[in-house]
Amino acid sequence: MSTPSKEKAEYIIGAEEVDPKNLVHDADNVGRDTYEESKLLGDITPQEDKRVRRKIDLCILPLFLFTQTMQFMDKTALNYAKVFGMEKAMGMGGTDFSLSAAIFYIGYLVAQPVWSWALGRYHAGRIMGIAAVIWGVVVLVMVASKNFTHVMVTRFFLGVFESAVTPGLSLMTGWWYKRDEIPFRQTIWYSANGIGGMIGALMAAGISFMSDEPTPRWMVTFYILGSITTALGIFLFFFMADGPSNARWLNKEDRAIAVRRVAASGIGVKTVHFNWVHGREALKDPKNWLLSIAMFTSSIPNGVVTNFSGTITKGLGFSTFNAALLDCAGKSFQILSLLISGYVASRWDNKRLLMMTIGNVVCVFGTALMAFLPFTTQYTWGRLMGLWFLSFQSVGFTLGLIMISSNIGSYSKRVVTSSCVFTAYCVGNAVGPLTAIESEAPLYRTAAIVMMASYMVKTIAHGLLWFYMWRDNKVRDRKYGPADPAIAADNGMKGMTENENTHFRYVL
Repeated sequence: MSTPSKEKAEYIIGAEEVDPKNLVHDADNVGRDTYEESKLLGDITPQEDKRVRRKIDLCILPLFLFTQTMQFMDKTALNYAKVFGMEKAMGMGGTDFSLSAAIFYIGYLVAQPVWSWALGRYHAGRIMGIAAVIWGVVVLVMVASKNFTHVMVTRFFLGVFESAVTPGLSLMTGWWYKRDEIPFRQTIWYSANGIGGMIGALMAAGISFMSDEPTPRWMVTFYILGSITTALGIFLFFFMADGPSNARWLNKEDRAIAVRRVAASGIGVKTVHFNWVHGREALKDPKNWLLSIAMFTSSIPNGVVTNFSGTITKGLGFSTFNAALLDCAGKSFQILSLLISGYVASRWDNKRLLMMTIGNVVCVFGTALMAFLPFTTQYTWGRLMGLWFLSFQSVGFTLGLIMISSNIGSYSKRVVTSSCVFTAYCVGNAVGPLTAIESEAPLYRTAAIVMMASYMVKTIAHGLLWFYMWRDNKVRDRKYGPADPAIAADNGMKGMTENENTHFRYVL
């Protein structure tokens, strides 16, 4: 579209005018030039699409999966260290453990928006590599802790540098995959939480047979994980690509195809400069606040389960070794629920929020078992099943993040939305451990009741989000007529938000 000047330019989208000041300069839209070049290739054949997607799967998914696995294991290492006597070695008691679990999310809260901005502004692979190297070193430093204060400081900085991972990988998934591909791919790499939990449980089971001489077992946990993460960070720095438009393992034609595939989603890739108009739009968007409420209420239970699952399982009468194995078995629920829901959401249109609702209902049932079943040997397995059912919370969490990467246009708006959602995540995870009253261990009935109420609110928030986007699609169809995918793609690559791009339609 030609315009006489930047000052007088007007972009006519459907029946509306969009102020050009709200748009991002072409040079700031990563992949825009490659996208324009891709039009010279003509239509992408199914064979070409599949070939490029396979390359992306082979080069990107394993890196995402391994990075998320280490992030989860390093974050939850405190859970295993507690079992092996770290709490006693540090002279911790009362609410000290809960506070050391919670402060991780304070660090996460402070740093997460900065990492999301940096991933857009600079080379994403190098940013992620730097974050991983430093948090790996922080994990190693944990062995030098002598008291509760040292643990608090170290956990805070662990949260600062790990906060680059899940929000960053979620945003980056939208750079590489089409909207119908994102759910399955994102649930694959997020299943790393279950995989990491299983590996961690098996590692703990093995370490349980070791002696505390010459190295205490809780220290061994940090030595192993910190070393692996530091090596991972070095690898990411040199080998993780910044995006499809400059991936060295794709030739020029394949880069054009990769960008064209993503452009079809209508939300663009990323921009190197922040657009404050789009950022403010995110703060006024009901989708942002519904997703944030859902994230807060799901993170309260997550804060309990992440830090106390081992203690709860062991409290049911199982040995340390058997508790680790049972925790491992419970993680299989998480992996299967994620992969099944992700496949369904990718295979059939508009099934994402349905899968989220099913996962939420299962969680409500699981917390009810934990809260109200009598604490007797007769109901041991029923209570354990209730704990395992909470693994389904990852379905709502992961597909909720996909709502951002699939339904929010303009990278600046996605960054602000993601920051709000992960702020809610941090606050919820910080609050969660505080509901686990030590005098109620290992029953933690108050925590179970709070978790059940949280899942109910989460279900309502997702239901309202579902209705809001469904209704907006209907309104757009009536007002502007059927959407044109080609125009939606062009507008997305110009840096428009989903509200400015009237040819955009939400996926539900």
